Amino acid sequence: MDGYWNRPEKTAETVRDGWLYTDDLGYRDEDWFFYHVDRKDDMIVTSGHNVYPAEVENVLYEHEAVQAAAVIGCSDEYRGRIVAAFIELHGSVDADPETLREELDEFCRDRLAAYKVPRRYEFRELPKTDVGKISRNDLKEEVES
Repeated sequence: MDGYWNRPEKTAETVRDGWLYTDDLGYRDEDWFFYHVDRKDDMIVTSGHNVYPAEVENVLYEHEAVQAAAVIGCSDEYRGRIVAAFIELHGSVDADPETLREELDEFCRDRLAAYKVPRRYEFRELPKTDVGKISRNDLKEEVES
């Protein structure tokens, strides 16, 4: 990549000493397979722990009621940030929201470390980009305003 069109500052920030810095986070296993975990700017630091939204979303997608999910960090006086899950339900799901929150909470507790379990669940339509991808940035803006 030569750089961003008409954006020299962004190019200097992203391309350094011939290396492309994307803010993607991942790891390599003992067999040298590489795995993408999430993006650095999406990571949630809650009570000193790092939580990757994609990991929590993958667990939520395993639940039969969840059609789409987006996980973001929301401000919290005690923890700094909390894990918050915004969920679109399948159209056929007709459950009491409080019962569904309790069910999803138990579901997540069985599959995630305690600090990764969402402290907030909200059922709603999720904002999407022009190509239909869930927009965490738009969701963050909506929640913060």
